[in-house]
Amino acid sequence: MPVVPQNLLKIKEKIPNLYEAVIVAAKRARKLNDDARLEFNALLSTITSGHEDDFEDRENPDQLKLALEFEKREKPHLKAIKELQTGIEYRYKNEK
Repeated sequence: MPVVPQNLLKIKEKIPNLYEAVIVAAKRARKLNDDARLEFNALLSTITSGHEDDFEDRENPDQLKLALEFEKREKPHLKAIKELQTGIEYRYKNEK
């Protein structure tokens, strides 16, 4: 995957404090990653539920296909940065 530089000025237009923007993006990326992991494990459990044996070294084509599908998805940190640039809404826990 090629490295794509991000324009920090676009992010700074939406969120004046760049350090806050980085924290917001990191938290959003973690949330996206956790959601993807839960989805992957749920789909993986449907594939492996009937194929349990002692030989874990065997390749399961369905598992491989699923892993490649998730590998091709947009990475969570890039998705979080794009959301920041389009204007993600966030608030502090103390605020109501």
